Amino acid sequence: MVAATIPGSASLAEAKPVRSEWGRTWAALRRNRGAMFGLAIIIVLVLCAIFAPRISPYDPTLMGAGGSLEPPSLAHPFGTDKFGRDLFSRVIAGSRLTLFIGCLAVAISCTIGSLLGLVSGYAGGKIDNVIMRAVDVMFSFPDILIALSVVALLGPSLRNAVVAVGISAIPWYARVVRGTVMVEGQKQYFEAAESLGAGHSRLVTRHILPNALPPILVLATLGFSTAILSAAALSFLGLGAQPPEPEWGLELALGRDLMRQAWWIMTFPGLAIAVTVLGFNLLGDGLREALDPRQRRT
Repeated sequence: MVAATIPGSASLAEAKPVRSEWGRTWAALRRNRGAMFGLAIIIVLVLCAIFAPRISPYDPTLMGAGGSLEPPSLAHPFGTDKFGRDLFSRVIAGSRLTLFIGCLAVAISCTIGSLLGLVSGYAGGKIDNVIMRAVDVMFSFPDILIALSVVALLGPSLRNAVVAVGISAIPWYARVVRGTVMVEGQKQYFEAAESLGAGHSRLVTRHILPNALPPILVLATLGFSTAILSAAALSFLGLGAQPPEPEWGLELALGRDLMRQAWWIMTFPGLAIAVTVLGFNLLGDGLREALDPRQRRT
């Protein structure tokens, strides 16, 4: 007796494993306390960025909101800087710039790097050699040095600093995606799809990209913390955000000469950077563990 075939059952059978796999990933992530703590930090950061105008008691660029170099108090929880600007308002407003920096820098590096890695691994031959040699050259220099060189060419500004940070991280995505493409291209299901006449676009969109997504997601999460640190370093050196922008790295630069006299100017922006980077690193490590069946906790 031949079982009846329900129209669309094949597509449903293909969809269920995908949903169950992401469900198992989320379940594994939820069991990871560190990842959940990191996710909570990121959620707080996003909420601060969204509701910054309502949370901030003062305009972050307003001079004379308090006295010059006032220590932390009820009126000014994080104190004031030498211009009398409320530091709490500037730290809260800086969360928006932090998310902007992370999102744009990761978008640049992830898009360009993934495309280069995809082309390199799929095309192979001379194209692969040319792209990978260029990637190797970029890997031979520290990321911050590449970013400094790009800013030196484009000029100091927050936008140019974000572009520079994004460009400096391109090799990481290119290398990871290329490796995934080459591994998947040697598996039996991929060879079977090729033998059945699947076109290049179908092979890439249905087989390669879904398998490349997990490592890209992990790398992007960890890339947020790197982008935030690099942009803060450029602002600290005077090559990123420019006054009066309330960027955390710039706040560190403005308070470095006043550390003994007004410790709060560097302390609170520095803590904001440290906690944010910690949140993205914890979430990234948790994602890497949850997406890897070999490391997934039972």
